[in-house]
Amino acid sequence: MVNKRIYITHCSAKKDDSFRGTNKKVIPDRLYTAAPLQRFVKKCKEKRVDWAIFSDKYGVVFPDDKIKWYNKHPSKVTSGEFKTLVNHFVQQLSRYDEIWFYHNPGRFHPLYKKLVDEARKRGLNVKLFTHISEIR
Repeated sequence: MVNKRIYITHCSAKKDDSFRGTNKKVIPDRLYTAAPLQRFVKKCKEKRVDWAIFSDKYGVVFPDDKIKWYNKHPSKVTSGEFKTLVNHFVQQLSRYDEIWFYHNPGRFHPLYKKLVDEARKRGLNVKLFTHISEIR
């Protein structure tokens, strides 16, 4: 039996400013422009694996989901918003046997660590990884 796996990473502050204030909705790899996130997306596409971005505003954003430009720093997420984000994360990803969360340990905001901990408490198998070469 093959485990159903998804790769996920957190969003980035760097976004395509041409969408700022336009109300135009775009797919995540058009919105987020940070190099590490773009490398993550490129590798996932090359390997043809399921992937998503975790947004501080929208929660789990899959490749075909369209979202508006926003400015939300993880430190500005309220406790109520966090509960909603956790619920969304668990609901959207519970169909996966393995959730591989790509991150840079030096830039891993405590909010994301807390999210991973909460998801694990709710029974999700979330693994943290730091090298794109682990996407397979």
